[in-house]
Amino acid sequence: MSQLKFCSRRSPVVCSSGCVASSQPLATNIGLDILKSGGNAVDAAVSVAAALNVTEPCSTGIGGDCFCLYYDASTKQVHGLNGSGRAPQSLTFELLKEHGFSEANPPPPLHAYNVTVPGAAAGWCDAVALYGSKKLSMGQILQPAIELAEKGFPVSEITSYHWKQNVHALQTPGNIHGKDLLIDGKAPDHGQVFCNPFLANTFKELAKLGKQGFYEGHVAEAVVKVIQNNGGVMDLEDLKSHVTEEVKPIVTNYKGVNIWEIPPNGQGITALLALNILENFNMNELGHNTPDYLHVLIESVKISFADALWFCADSEKASVPTVKLLSKSYARDRSKLIDLQRATSTLNHGNPFMVGSDTVYFTMVDAQGNACSFINSNYMGFGTGLVPDGCGFTLQNRGANFSLQPDHPNCLAPKKRPYHTIIPALATAADSGELLCSFGVMGGFMQPQGQVQVLLNMLEFGMNPQEALDAARFCVEYNNKTDAWYISLEDGIPQYIAEALRVKGHTVMVPVTGHSRSMFGRGQIITKGDWWRQPWRTLSSSNSVYWAGSDPRADGCALGY
Repeated sequence: MSQLKFCSRRSPVVCSSGCVASSQPLATNIGLDILKSGGNAVDAAVSVAAALNVTEPCSTGIGGDCFCLYYDASTKQVHGLNGSGRAPQSLTFELLKEHGFSEANPPPPLHAYNVTVPGAAAGWCDAVALYGSKKLSMGQILQPAIELAEKGFPVSEITSYHWKQNVHALQTPGNIHGKDLLIDGKAPDHGQVFCNPFLANTFKELAKLGKQGFYEGHVAEAVVKVIQNNGGVMDLEDLKSHVTEEVKPIVTNYKGVNIWEIPPNGQGITALLALNILENFNMNELGHNTPDYLHVLIESVKISFADALWFCADSEKASVPTVKLLSKSYARDRSKLIDLQRATSTLNHGNPFMVGSDTVYFTMVDAQGNACSFINSNYMGFGTGLVPDGCGFTLQNRGANFSLQPDHPNCLAPKKRPYHTIIPALATAADSGELLCSFGVMGGFMQPQGQVQVLLNMLEFGMNPQEALDAARFCVEYNNKTDAWYISLEDGIPQYIAEALRVKGHTVMVPVTGHSRSMFGRGQIITKGDWWRQPWRTLSSSNSVYWAGSDPRADGCALGY
């Protein structure tokens, strides 16, 4: 595999009537066509979600989950949908214990126990029903993806690489239909045409019957059969009883900007916790990506993860103190843990009760100013890699994010949703409610720290959306086995910066180059107006120009008209 080089630049896309940004050009173009045909931002989002299932099955699909944030320009309200699935009714902590699994010895990532009910199909249908334009049917919205799957498409470069990296998930014993996502038993090469008629048929069922076409009938039967044949316990009732949850988004104010996220079980609260902590420091004065700036940012991310990895759980099944966690007084207390000269080696979750008071992300804005921030994922590439007979998609492994520690809020339980990494985001002006941007950075636990980095690039340093995505990033990772934090720095952050961080006590890996840059996530941003230019607080509500960026770490692009 040739080294993936980053040696060019992109201009931000500027347009006035509608804009789409995704990780795949064919999908971006499909979303734009939906906007041009009278659909709104949500219609376009679902069309792109389906198209990406076709073009990037190693990242996303209808066998996974989705989350959606929708900005309604007519009311200036932000709405949220939690399209994540729940554990099977028969999957209990005691059952796993009987089979020898524990916190120290969890089920392998590809085990059928890790399949939670796929929430994407219902999420797509419910998003269109609740927030769609009502001008296009589900059949019209899915038709471009159906045609793409039937006629075939040439596989993009980065997608081909990750398809090959994760091909083992399709080749496990017992996964007899994994071959449906291969060509002659192999992952497709860059430029090789891949067809997926089985997935086209699944989409036709969804278009014809709605949610029932996925959660009941032959698709549901095929899902249950492949899970049970591989040791899982999901049954038809688990699928039939699945519901999407309409949620009230959580929000924090960072220097006059409201940042919106899906509440737990999504990890968006991690980004908001970090922003609240960072408000206690003058990040602009520290200078972009200087040792001091990165140190404070890294420490704030570590503290936020220490909280989120304990408190982030299914709020229907566990008590999640979201309001107290997001209070400014709690953030001030947590910010005092940051030593400006020294990295913190051990961090525990705080006590908010003691204070006062592989995935695809894509976004689109329509001509009316409505915005949709949407994310869809299998988790871990192909998820479990299990392919239901005649369906053309893999099943997720989101259950791998459950804790098997009995007293943990995120401990596995029947009908419970796990800690979820995928998080769409929106930003609005706190005073006027005007849309500022729809944005996200996909990639497991990189997502909240990626969001914070690109957001500060715009808010603190005046970068346009493309520049904000292009800038080199860091990635904080916690290793349970060593009880240590590791910091990876992307190529573009100089060696002397890495050395300065090591002096402060950070364990640093540098430089991360080529295809390994995927660990830093892949983001998309669409802004309304150029508020990121200093001074950024002067937002004109009449400014209808959209500015968009698409991450160079992916195959995609932003397009507008």
